Amino acid sequence: MTRTGARILVDQLLVHGADTAFCVPGESYLGVLDAIRDTPIRLVVARHEAAAANMADAYGKLTGRPGLCLVTRAPGATHAAVGVHTAYQDSTPLILLVGQVPRRHLGREAFQELDYARMFGEMAKWVAVAEDAAVLPELIAHAFHSATSGRPGPVVIALPENVQADEADVADAEPYRAVQAAPSQDDVERALELVAGAERPLIVVGGGGWSEQAGRDVLAFAEASNVPVATSFRRQGYVDNCSPAYAGVLTIGMDPALARRVEEADVVLALGTRLGEIATRQYSLIEPPRPRQRLVHVHADPDELGRVYEAELPIVSGSPQFAAALSPVEGAHRAAWVEEARAGYLANLRHDPLPGELDLGDVLAHLRERLPDDAVLTNGAGNYTVWCHRFYEFNRYGTQLAPCSGTMGYGIPAAVTAKVLNPERIVVCVSGDGDFLMSGQELATAIQYGAAIVVLVVNNGMLGTIRMHQERQFPGRAIGTDLVNPDFVAYARAFGAHGALVERTEDFPAAFEEALAARRPALLELRVDPEAITPRATLSEIRAGR
Repeated sequence: MTRTGARILVDQLLVHGADTAFCVPGESYLGVLDAIRDTPIRLVVARHEAAAANMADAYGKLTGRPGLCLVTRAPGATHAAVGVHTAYQDSTPLILLVGQVPRRHLGREAFQELDYARMFGEMAKWVAVAEDAAVLPELIAHAFHSATSGRPGPVVIALPENVQADEADVADAEPYRAVQAAPSQDDVERALELVAGAERPLIVVGGGGWSEQAGRDVLAFAEASNVPVATSFRRQGYVDNCSPAYAGVLTIGMDPALARRVEEADVVLALGTRLGEIATRQYSLIEPPRPRQRLVHVHADPDELGRVYEAELPIVSGSPQFAAALSPVEGAHRAAWVEEARAGYLANLRHDPLPGELDLGDVLAHLRERLPDDAVLTNGAGNYTVWCHRFYEFNRYGTQLAPCSGTMGYGIPAAVTAKVLNPERIVVCVSGDGDFLMSGQELATAIQYGAAIVVLVVNNGMLGTIRMHQERQFPGRAIGTDLVNPDFVAYARAFGAHGALVERTEDFPAAFEEALAARRPALLELRVDPEAITPRATLSEIRAGR
């Protein structure tokens, strides 16, 4: 049967199980939009391409399937690049479909023309141009395969306008199947032998391609073998934080006791994680190239193994496949080690009061007690996230949506995706005042699609992370970090959302319940003292070098 390229493309999306796509419409892919109209694919229209790409990233994190994002040529693609970069650093499956100028105009710097292979080459697993309608089944099948296999990540396909309109008689592809390596029995036995012989082993989990079952398998092994488990930066939802083996997160502003535990470990089993800059405290806790700890490094990408660390035992394997192969080892002699690690984590949940009438630590502690296990917490970037990572607990896979790339503006788009996919769940986005205004317009998207998210805007009137570093490096010489903010409550109400101001800790629980009861998107502005710059130090203390 003869079909247009646009129809062939959309039929392939259906073949591969696509049910949702995120976009900002553009004239360069009108044929694809028209073809989607006749399908059950749910089209979520964002107000900015960066948000659309971040929504697609959140979809990939939540489902394990590629998030689909459609944008128009150059301006749309460049806006969406931030989400592609996040998907790359976060190892999230994502497919970006970009409209392109007609083939005959390529190379002329036509209106909004860009070379996407050059633009995305450093932040995508694969970039291709659809040069013929007949090759679309092959291209789209490879895109799904590449995005999900090995180390997951983003793929970009450019769609010239004439290819969308051209007709071809070509068969559909077969549904894709993600491919992951499994460890050899010898590698598993050697890894278990190293852990069994260790006095102070530590498991660090992270990376992409995770699953709920993988979390269960790792904890079953860790609890039976008395091995503490730490999560890498913004991967806390990979395991149940209430497990007696859970020791905390290797994050910005990490618990000093956990940092010492990493340094003191004699064997580190790194499962899925690259052991990046933040998780290793700028590569100081686990030093490249040859760490003082005996390193078992399990990763899905063979090119990652040996790139930074010379592991004693490098293993090419998907994380779920390796976790399923683990079997308990003798660990009675390590009971104190795992108990101390757990005690350190629990102690870190407590905090001393900080300046101001609203204590963000108490707010997160309330959410920790109030929210059900399946509630989703999202955030973008900023100093406020340190409170999220320290004082909230994640008990189920898929309940934390946070960018390992450290991009601002991620939280609201991610929250919209989570609520669209799981309308029965509570979805809370915690955002800073600077972070919120990177994507606050997506409240309109939340309203349009009935996504009753709750957004907490932590307002301290500054770009807190940069201000903290300024005061540390150039005390008393802050520049460019003070913010003149809008009335956030009025801003929310202008979109049709519920809005309220909270200025005292004791007022938060009632305000939060009112926000949930509104049954529409809601925003609570949390006014915090600028002095409360981190949970461990005030702004004045940092300025004074204490």
